Amino acid sequence: MKRIFVTYLLACLALAVSAQNMTSSPYSRFAYGDLGDDAPNTQRGMGGVGIGMRSNKAINPLQPASYTACDSVTFMFDLAGSVMWTNYADASGQRNRANGNLEYLSLQLPIYKRYIALSAGVMPFSSVGYNFALSDSINSDYHYTMTYAGEGGITEVFGGLSFNIMNWFAVGANAYYMFGEVSNYRALTFTDAGMHDVALYSTLHISSVRTRVGAQFFHNFDDKHAFTIGAIWEPKLALHGDYQVIETNWLDTVQSVNEPMEVPMQWGVGASYTWHQRLTLAFDYTWQGWGDVQAFNGQNLQSRSIYAIGAEYRHDPFGRNYVDRMCWRVGAKMTDSYQQSINSKEFMVSIGIGFPLRNSATVFNATVEYGHRGMLLKENYMKLTINAAINENWFFKRKL
Repeated sequence: MKRIFVTYLLACLALAVSAQNMTSSPYSRFAYGDLGDDAPNTQRGMGGVGIGMRSNKAINPLQPASYTACDSVTFMFDLAGSVMWTNYADASGQRNRANGNLEYLSLQLPIYKRYIALSAGVMPFSSVGYNFALSDSINSDYHYTMTYAGEGGITEVFGGLSFNIMNWFAVGANAYYMFGEVSNYRALTFTDAGMHDVALYSTLHISSVRTRVGAQFFHNFDDKHAFTIGAIWEPKLALHGDYQVIETNWLDTVQSVNEPMEVPMQWGVGASYTWHQRLTLAFDYTWQGWGDVQAFNGQNLQSRSIYAIGAEYRHDPFGRNYVDRMCWRVGAKMTDSYQQSINSKEFMVSIGIGFPLRNSATVFNATVEYGHRGMLLKENYMKLTINAAINENWFFKRKL
């Protein structure tokens, strides 16, 4: 137990320190950057569904009401890492980038039988990382270069509790501590004499708390059919922090601070159906009200919708043949951008495989996601995520 918790704390520190290296996208220069995904890797292979999912094999921070699905004698630990290859294409040509990092880590354990369960972990809320330049001229006389660079990210540490109110109804809540720094730099430089350069540097510091509540209705029919319907909700909140902008030109240096920074109200609904513990079908819809928040000195944000659908199949969860017990997953997701300057949808498809250990409930999962976004600057990426969902009987009383 001590070794696992030491590993957990070290991984938390590593994830917090390295959060800024999770992207190289020019699109991450807007607002908070590229937003993270709360779904565990098990469900990312199913398109990122989770609001209507209950499982004793995976920790699901996306839906805090799902924690009581764990066994009453089981401790669970989940650690994931990823590598992503991205191709950027525009009128000037193509470029390739690669990034790799820790994705998230979480743990879960029962507090009182199957009625109360606890989960905690750390994951990225957003990440920023880009560095590029554009050169052009005005009437072929004044030659200039626009330089853009940024780095950083916001990390969130969460803790949550789930309660089974009845045998068919569960509620839960997560509390998130958000912290981190994001910096962006933009400069206009001229090569011609008599022209003056301009630079703008902005920094965002966040240290704040937000919350999420969730509920699930679930029922099993004759041990063959299981249905779950879930919902989540987060209130709109002002974040503690500051957004500072420093502009330097040939005359003066101007500094301004704009507060408050906010995260939007959001809600989501989802449903899943499981047949004979072999086939699971799931669907989620989430809405985020980014168009109503105040942030980033008047940057134009817009409300965001997320659609996700996925399926998982195991030929025989109790079969002697190893391949029969493997999990095969497929999914798709469509997401609106919350940044009006991008104003395009992101499409993603995913496949995943679960490799169960023999004589253990622990499962290793591998997920491959392929996605596309952007119009003038087209971004295509392939992401491989691998995690170990450790599932061990810690609270079982052995008889002598």
